[in-house]
Amino acid sequence: QVQLVESGGGLVQPGGSLRLSCTASGTIFSINTKGWYRQAPGKQRELVAAITSGAGTNYADSVKGRFTISRDNAKNTVYLQMNSLKPEDTAVYYCKFGTALMGDFWGQGTQVTVSS
Repeated sequence: QVQLVESGGGLVQPGGSLRLSCTASGTIFSINTKGWYRQAPGKQRELVAAITSGAGTNYADSVKGRFTISRDNAKNTVYLQMNSLKPEDTAVYYCKFGTALMGDFWGQGTQVTVSS
């Protein structure tokens, strides 16, 4: 059974940084994308950043220049480095592994709160 476990969320002041991690356990193959999404209260879940199997990246306009997505394929882990955090970045952050043959897998979510 495949499970994605996120870590690294928490409370940070505006301008601060956090690094999220998401590690997959179990047998998972044909991964084509790894991504981070977020959902703020009363809002729809939105894509924050994604990285493809070919290492191409895609970012939401609101986080470009502040967030960086990276991966360690050997560890089946994807990271999200978040710098210059703003209150509007407050949300539950979810990771997702998209595969060609097994469908999509989601993590349970980790809370990020940016507040003074």
